[in-house]
Amino acid sequence: MSTLPAPAQPKNPVNRILPPNPLAALITIGSFTALLYVIEIVDAAMRGRLDQFGIQPRSLGGLDGILWAPLLHHGWGHLVANTLPVLIFGFLAMSNGIGQWVAVTLTIWLFSGLGVWLIGAEGTTIGASGLTFGWLSFLLVRGMFNRAFGQILVAVILFLYWGSTLLGVLPGDPGVSWQAHLFGAIGGILAAWLVSMANRSARGTTGPSASSTPASAA
Repeated sequence: MSTLPAPAQPKNPVNRILPPNPLAALITIGSFTALLYVIEIVDAAMRGRLDQFGIQPRSLGGLDGILWAPLLHHGWGHLVANTLPVLIFGFLAMSNGIGQWVAVTLTIWLFSGLGVWLIGAEGTTIGASGLTFGWLSFLLVRGMFNRAFGQILVAVILFLYWGSTLLGVLPGDPGVSWQAHLFGAIGGILAAWLVSMANRSARGTTGPSASSTPASAA
């Protein structure tokens, strides 16, 4: 009779810092950024008429703007200002795969948009900054939820460089939607918590009690 040892547990993928497939992640976030520029080219050709499809707070007719607002910008300066954060934060947020990134992004997208629709200022709100604030807050807190030193270190670096931008969650410039920033950031924290709960649940079902029963052969 012989007993085979339980297989070694693989390194926890939850603690990754960079995407498992960097090229696919670069293509994904690069394609999303390119889409923003294509839309802005079309909007410029239409003399800004696409901007009306943004979020119009507390208006049933403007509720569908939640879907379109992050794709639209008030001119090239607005888009250029969002480009680098979109590329960097969006790429780093794919550290546990593109599928999870899509779920995280949708959570931020909807949470930010609903917040603007509920308490936003009169007018039309557009821009991807709600997403960037959400991705940044996701990256800042995920390491604490995952208890991952590498992710915490990345969060410290990001905070030292971009931490001052978090002041954008406070009321200030009337032309800037602090509501989109605030609810985007809250959505990012919520997404990080939900991801950590899902990861712990997955580890619980595939942990030693479920997978390390030795195999025996006679």
